[in-house]
Amino acid sequence: MVETVEWTPAGVVMIDQTRLPRQEVYVTCRTYQEVAEAIRTMVIRGAPAIGVAAAMGVALGMQRAPAAKRDEYFAQVCDTLARTRPTAVNLFWALDRMKRLYASLRGRSVQEIQEALADEARRMKLEDIAINEAIGRHGAALVPDGKTVLTHCNAGALATAGYGTALGVIRAAVAAGKRVDVFADETRPFLQGARLTVWELQQDGIPATLITDSMAGHFLKSGRIGCVVVGADRIAANGDVANKIGTYSLAVLARENGVPFYVAAPVSTLDLTLDSGAQIPIEERPAAEVTHVFGVPVAPEGIRVENPAFDVTPYRYVTAIVTERGVARPPFQESLRRLAGQP
Repeated sequence: MVETVEWTPAGVVMIDQTRLPRQEVYVTCRTYQEVAEAIRTMVIRGAPAIGVAAAMGVALGMQRAPAAKRDEYFAQVCDTLARTRPTAVNLFWALDRMKRLYASLRGRSVQEIQEALADEARRMKLEDIAINEAIGRHGAALVPDGKTVLTHCNAGALATAGYGTALGVIRAAVAAGKRVDVFADETRPFLQGARLTVWELQQDGIPATLITDSMAGHFLKSGRIGCVVVGADRIAANGDVANKIGTYSLAVLARENGVPFYVAAPVSTLDLTLDSGAQIPIEERPAAEVTHVFGVPVAPEGIRVENPAFDVTPYRYVTAIVTERGVARPPFQESLRRLAGQP
C-alpha cells in the first residue's frame, strides 16, 4: 500500500500526487508553509489525507515557534493551513482537534508542547487507517457479488492516510471473496480517476476499467453496474453530500437506472452544523486545469472558464452513507446524528 503522508525527522513526507502515475516521487515539506502549499496545489488531496497533513503541518510549524509569541504563532500556522481549501471539512476538523490539544497544554514547556502535537498528528494518521478499514468492513456487505462497481474521482489510499474510503469498501469486498471489478470515471478536469484510482487498483491486482465521465450513463443503463461507491468531502445534516465535481450527475444517472448509490466517508466528514448542502462552500480551481492538460492547451486562448472543484448531491439520490460506525440510511437527519453520537 502506498505511503500517502508520513511524519519524519526531516519533515512531512508525502507522495506527489500531481506526478502520478508517470512518476512516483516523494516530497519533503520542511515548513508549515510548504505543507499548506502542498495542500493548495493538490500535491496531497482527498479530505482525510488533507486533515492528517494539516495536523502534521501544525506540529511541524510549532517546531520553530518563537517562545515569546507562541500563541500568536500557533494561530498564524492554523490560519495559513485553514485557507488552503474551503470545501473539505476534515481539514477544519483536524485543525480544531490540534487547537483543543494546544489549549490543554498551557503551562507546559516548549518541548512538551512540540512532542504532544507531533504525537497527536501521528495518532491521527493511525486512527484514519483504522477508520478506513472499518468503513470497508461495513461497506463490503453492500457490494453485490459478480457485478461491476462504478466509482468517481479517487477515494483510495491516496486520498486518506491509507486503505481508502470508497476504494476501501471495494478492497474489503474483494478480501471477503467477492468477485468484483471496477469502472473508474476519468474525473475531469484533474483526472484523479485516470491518474490515481486505476493506478491504485492495478497495484492491488483488482480488475479495473477506465471510462470517460460522459460514458457513465451508458454503462449504468447496461445493467453491468451493481452499485456506485464514492467518497465525500463534506456531508450536511440532511445527508446532502459534497464530493468531486461530476458526482451529482452520477447520482442522478444511478437513480434513473435503479443502481444503488453509496457514499463512504468517516464520521469526521459529517458537518452537522449545516442543515443542507446549500451551505457548503464550493472551491473554485484555476482555469488552466480546464483549458490545459498536462500543460498542453486544449481550448482557445482567452476563453472564459468556470471550474468548481465540487458539487453537492441531494440526499434523495443517496442510498446509504457508510461510516466507520455503521451504515446510515434515510432519514439521514436521524441516522447521521445517531452515528455521530448526537441526540
